[in-house]
Amino acid sequence: MRFKTPLTHLRRWLGAFALAGAAATASAAYPERPITLVVTYPPGGTVDVVARVIGPRLAAILGKPVIIENRGGAGGMIGGAVVAKAAPDGYTLMLDASNHGQNPALHSKMMFDTLRDFAPVSLLLRVPNVLVVTPSFQVKTVQDLIKLGQSKEGEHVYFASSGPGSAQHLAGELFNMEAHTHLQHVAYKGGGPAMVDVMSGQVPVMFASMASSWTHVQSGKLRAIAVGGDHRSAAAPDLPTIAESGVPGYSSYEWNAVFAPAGTPPEIVNQVSQALAQVLKDPAVAKQLTDMGAELVGSTPAELDTFRRAEIDKWKKVVSEAHLQLD
Repeated sequence: MRFKTPLTHLRRWLGAFALAGAAATASAAYPERPITLVVTYPPGGTVDVVARVIGPRLAAILGKPVIIENRGGAGGMIGGAVVAKAAPDGYTLMLDASNHGQNPALHSKMMFDTLRDFAPVSLLLRVPNVLVVTPSFQVKTVQDLIKLGQSKEGEHVYFASSGPGSAQHLAGELFNMEAHTHLQHVAYKGGGPAMVDVMSGQVPVMFASMASSWTHVQSGKLRAIAVGGDHRSAAAPDLPTIAESGVPGYSSYEWNAVFAPAGTPPEIVNQVSQALAQVLKDPAVAKQLTDMGAELVGSTPAELDTFRRAEIDKWKKVVSEAHLQLD
């Protein structure tokens, strides 16, 4: 009887050792089959373009096909729900955008828990928003917009966005909050229609993604006033930031990051994260993305976790002050 307890411990130790060895073998073999990259927005948008730029190079590095699957809708939550329920084995990944950090503030009820249900993999890139106006609009600088937006007339100055709760909408509300203006929001069903109306003068202002607006700035159809990032953009070094133009601390980016279902083995998460960092160092990939105005990052999983938590806290404050709620 005196050998029963040690023998039991030995068996348990051997069993645990065997399981650990099996897990190590499984992760070392990853990937053994194609990987699905769920894009949480429809085809044709910026997130989809990023996926199709990085997908082939990621497949080449990992040695298995990467299948792009668009699951758009509900500000990224339709695709998010799919990934949250997927097996945590590394074969389902998610490419998400800024709404990942904004939806928890905008929705009291969601189909998943943003922090609990996803394992951060890598923050790929950030694209600064750009304050653009109709070329004929009287505003030439950020200070002009602040003065107008703080005046009585400012209650009748409108800014366009791709929809309620969109990144462009929240960028405008952040400006209102930090510049103490009262610009009025006009929601469109998509960024394209919103930008068309700004170019035509139907609505004079938009806090637009550089990725979608910069070609129109270069063609003269829009006038750029300032960039929304926390530093000047390499794509437009002569364009001041909103922060340096009189709104200290203002920072508004649209960003793309990769997540996995919670519970995905850390060794697989790290393998994919390192592969994505390698993808972003590819000169052809880097050129395609920086030509869109993107700032490449390629973070670690821990860095992405810190970043998304800061984003959630930031936008909760903005949404609360602006009294926004989408459900």
